[in-house]
Amino acid sequence: MTDPFALDEERLIAEAREATGLDDLGDESFRPGLRALIETYTGHPFSEKGRKRNHRRLVSLLSTRLQLEAAWRRHPEVLERPVPHPVVLTGLPRSGTSALFNLLAADPAARPLRLWETQFPFPHEHFSVEQRDAADPRRDMLEAYYAKGREKNPDFTKIHFASADTPEECVLIHAYALGGVQLGIEIFMEPYASWYRAQDLFPIYTYEKKILQLLDWQRPGERWLLKAPAHMWGIRELVQTFPDVAIVWSHRTPLRAIASVCSMTRSLMVTREGVDPKELGPQVMDFYATSLERGLAARDQLDPARFVDVTHDDFVADAMGTVRRVYAEAGLDLPDAAARPMQAHVDGHPKDRHGSHDYGLEEFGLTVEAVKSRFAPYVERFQLDWE
Repeated sequence: MTDPFALDEERLIAEAREATGLDDLGDESFRPGLRALIETYTGHPFSEKGRKRNHRRLVSLLSTRLQLEAAWRRHPEVLERPVPHPVVLTGLPRSGTSALFNLLAADPAARPLRLWETQFPFPHEHFSVEQRDAADPRRDMLEAYYAKGREKNPDFTKIHFASADTPEECVLIHAYALGGVQLGIEIFMEPYASWYRAQDLFPIYTYEKKILQLLDWQRPGERWLLKAPAHMWGIRELVQTFPDVAIVWSHRTPLRAIASVCSMTRSLMVTREGVDPKELGPQVMDFYATSLERGLAARDQLDPARFVDVTHDDFVADAMGTVRRVYAEAGLDLPDAAARPMQAHVDGHPKDRHGSHDYGLEEFGLTVEAVKSRFAPYVERFQLDWE
């Protein structure tokens, strides 16, 4: 009997083509990443639900890529759109990037990437430039889905609240190049883990720019606001792709950040069987420590004026003060029309309003001494408080 969830490269492509009625996947640069994902998903134990999800995910990525390529063929003028002065947030996960990202997104001049757009970056079949403001039924469908997910998994909501309109990480659109960090679990499983670290990231950023141009054509904005800790791996490629980018780098003591991201990663691995938290912890720490080291090394070769450093503790103590400094150092104006909705966002989003989240290093096979040893140069460079 044929396994309905078997992962075969040509079969997956055929399923995506059949689902969309489209044929052109663009250049062949996506195939190495697809093969690495197939080998990774096949080589690790997943529950039946997980195997089904992996199969569905790969077909979905390929289907969306087909839709994207079709949109660019129909509207080649999209690729002439400028992407001026984007602001990009990065830093260790759980260092306050999401909270700052959501606050900056309250500025009417900011154009954040919305979660629903990461799932449907191509135009709706009835989309027209003349009726850009018309509601997209795909957004409403996704919001109903996330509302149900928040109800079913309140523990994950405490870690990472999500809705259709939540400003979301642009690594989710990196996935359509069949590269990037994917769902955040593949980077801890071989062979994808090694493949990711060795890949050329420039094609991923080139693809990201094309998707942003397409989204901006559908729903224009003044300047893009983007965010992803994974940008630390691609600082050089990010700057090459967006030469006038301003990069806001968030810092937090790694003792808190690493413990938190370990907990989040374990939650994301719910359909993978046999996950040992004590083996996962050292993998997570090495991945993010290496990304930080790689990012800072690239940063040291670039103009320091394009970087703005913020700390988690300063942001918690004075969110709007942090915003004012970010705008000043990034060369942006902060008119009252932006400051008012941002202050309203601060007032309406107290810390841990979705519930608190408890975590510790020991359950993930890590010690305070191990984390301090690995991150000591970073903590010293940015004068962070270990406590």
